[in-house]
Amino acid sequence: MFFKFISNTFALKDKKKNMKKISLYILLVLVIYSCGSSDQGELVGVRSSGKWHSQKPLGMALIPGGSFTMGKQSEDVAGALNSPTRTVTVRPYYMDETEITNSEYKEFVFWVRDSVVRTELALFSELMSSEGNIVLEDYQFMDIDSSKMSPYQKYMMKTYGSLGDINSPTQGKMLNWKEKIVWNVNEFPSEEYAEVMIDSILMPIEDSFEGRRMVNPAKLKFKYSWLDQELAARNQGNRRDYIKTEVVSVYPDTTVWIKDYNYSYNDPMHQDYFYHQAYNDYPVVGVSWMQAKAFCLWRTKKKNDYLSTKKNPTQIPQFRLATEAEWEYAARGGLENATYPWGGPYTTNDRGCFLANFKPARGNYAVDGALYTMEAKSFFPNDFGLYNMAGNVSEWTNTAYSEASYYIGSTMNPNVEIDKNKRKVIRGGSWKDVAYFLEVSTRDYEYADSARSYIGFRTVQDFLGTNINGK
Repeated sequence: MFFKFISNTFALKDKKKNMKKISLYILLVLVIYSCGSSDQGELVGVRSSGKWHSQKPLGMALIPGGSFTMGKQSEDVAGALNSPTRTVTVRPYYMDETEITNSEYKEFVFWVRDSVVRTELALFSELMSSEGNIVLEDYQFMDIDSSKMSPYQKYMMKTYGSLGDINSPTQGKMLNWKEKIVWNVNEFPSEEYAEVMIDSILMPIEDSFEGRRMVNPAKLKFKYSWLDQELAARNQGNRRDYIKTEVVSVYPDTTVWIKDYNYSYNDPMHQDYFYHQAYNDYPVVGVSWMQAKAFCLWRTKKKNDYLSTKKNPTQIPQFRLATEAEWEYAARGGLENATYPWGGPYTTNDRGCFLANFKPARGNYAVDGALYTMEAKSFFPNDFGLYNMAGNVSEWTNTAYSEASYYIGSTMNPNVEIDKNKRKVIRGGSWKDVAYFLEVSTRDYEYADSARSYIGFRTVQDFLGTNINGK
């Protein structure tokens, strides 16, 4: 009986000890569950996985944003009466330090060219393979390793047969960018390769001379889709109703050097300005407003494609053309009531040196140091670090031209964009213009589908937030 009592006593102690352990475990679980976020039950908001830091894009300057007096602040010599003074405020943004150069635009053209060639080769190989002929194996679409596919990829392939846009020529399949493209006709690797290049990529035989087979510029088209967010926000309907698809020929119109000037010998510029490496650092011209917009979309895609390969992929704000107000604010460089980007009312400095590339005297185009355009990084930058905001080439903006813009536009980030209005504002004046068009407040326009030997462009990107120090 004594041993039974002792045994029951120890059993009771063990039971109490186990109950304590269980209670402690339950309490620990409740603490972890309720306090794991360390917010102590308070409203703290959703926390991001990483800290955001604004990154200045290569070759761009930060424009801090602010208020300024926009419009003609001196005599309106031309009597246009289309730019009365008013106070305008713009948000911070990044802007290219220089106009987009031939070299930078070539990267766009070459990417489109190579994409078209690789797509044509891959589609031809796929077509022939379906008929039992295995050709152009090195240029076939990339195989997808099913063992490494995510559930999303598996579902997309099973349901839609692709990983991307089912309406694209490639059906969302990935091109093989590793295999080198052969351009020398005497080194084509096979007859099938020659068939694709000759019939789909190169200029027709009847359009060739001196035995040269060049790429047909008409084949270099960039297709993209975009959402008209402003129209969608102001109207009701399905999202798909506001998604627009554009197809743009990307090669610059080099004939502008001939067509813009009658009875003038400009053939060397026509032949070499975009083609020859001597002009790589000169501003691209012969680009329409639509081509400039397409370049902005491609530049955004290029950066986002790179970011998507990183561990924590992010998306950048879209590159775009500046609004007219943004362009004028940037051109002023923070100087209020200035006539030109450098501030003073004169086009020369105290030593008599010209401060921009324009037409300073009747017929004397070269007195400022250049007959046509100059390198994009010429003369001194303004106080925002921007080069050639006056002269060299006029620049496309995103704003439609209207004589009433300054009267009807908002004073906060104004942008009178009328879809049916094909006249687009150009700013800054060019190498062929007199000083009046170099003034930061002078407005001019050109039609969106036009290309000129004196119009180029530069891009901007929105700055996220309002703290320009990025803290």
